[in-house]
Amino acid sequence: MASVYAAKDMNLGRDVALKLFAPQSADADELKRQEAEIQLLATLNHPSLVTLFDAGTDTRIPGEPRPFLTMELVDGQDLRTRIRHSPLPLAEIAVIGAGVSDALAYVHSLGIIHRDIKPANILLVPVRPGEPLRPKLTDFGIARMMDGTRLTATGTMVGTAAYLSPEQSRGADLGPASDIYSLGLVLLECLKGEIEYPGSAVESAVARLHRAPGIPDSVPAEWAKLIRSMTALDPLDRPSAADLEVALRHALISPGALPGLLAEERTRVLPAPPARPPRLPAAAPAPDDASPTRSGGGTLALHRLDPDAVARPGRRSLLMRSAARFRRSRRRTRILLSLALLAVVTGGVAAVVALATPEPPDVAPYPAVPGELGEHLKELQKSVEP
Repeated sequence: MASVYAAKDMNLGRDVALKLFAPQSADADELKRQEAEIQLLATLNHPSLVTLFDAGTDTRIPGEPRPFLTMELVDGQDLRTRIRHSPLPLAEIAVIGAGVSDALAYVHSLGIIHRDIKPANILLVPVRPGEPLRPKLTDFGIARMMDGTRLTATGTMVGTAAYLSPEQSRGADLGPASDIYSLGLVLLECLKGEIEYPGSAVESAVARLHRAPGIPDSVPAEWAKLIRSMTALDPLDRPSAADLEVALRHALISPGALPGLLAEERTRVLPAPPARPPRLPAAAPAPDDASPTRSGGGTLALHRLDPDAVARPGRRSLLMRSAARFRRSRRRTRILLSLALLAVVTGGVAAVVALATPEPPDVAPYPAVPGELGEHLKELQKSVEP
């Protein structure tokens, strides 16, 4: 898609990286992908991301316009070269993982998925002698907005085969968890020194759908647990980039460079509703209140509501007897009793309101005014008195 050169900015006098795309073709998807990378990089600003200085189109060759990006020149090596050179200590893996996680948390918060996390796209920057190399994430060439228009057709597998997430290999919809899976494979490769799913695109894609990544027994349990959570088959089971950064930052201060615990998001279970007692079946009116209705087998039907009623046959509470008499009374009697109860309740409410209402304050008398004006004031005060 493009070639990258070390170049010199003659105006500012600084070294830069010049990414020169291949001559534009009639492929609409490729053109959109190039435009998308320029737009994305122009909006991003993070210490763990390669900085974009300028963008444009080289038109020196007639009929072959070539877009270009002028970017920060990272003086160092990429992670792929570092893994091939020698095994990485746990502290260095923690620095690289925390830096990339911080960058992913930033781009994910903007609705962007990188979609091509791999060692070759993680550049290592020397800061000071004796300190671990700092990572910088680059190459957003196939990134896309989570809610934006697809840059590739549905079902097309885009990315590097060895680091694709399961949902990428199936051509399914992607989310931030896809980048977390790819980063998990990158960290595992740092621990093992070899690619977990080598082979062709088809072989690599099929392998991750049939087996989980193999973690050597020599890997500390904390690292093994972290890698398993990052490479979970279900995207919902993977941690977020922000939680992953916190866990890896903990490794920088732990004696054995061990990551911290991930924040668990447990599924909340609503409490079960209280069990409702079974409804008492309607019984035929008994000729005598002292003879309660019985269910089959001679057991009192009343025991469904009162367990002690089985041991006390023939006895009813006053409330139940009153309710039974009310149901058996005539319709006119029930209406009169209801009106009487309503009158009692209304009177009680009125009494409470009357007691709660403060008494009106006494009216202050007017000062004595002599003459005709005083007589008018007295008449006016008498007219407004309650």
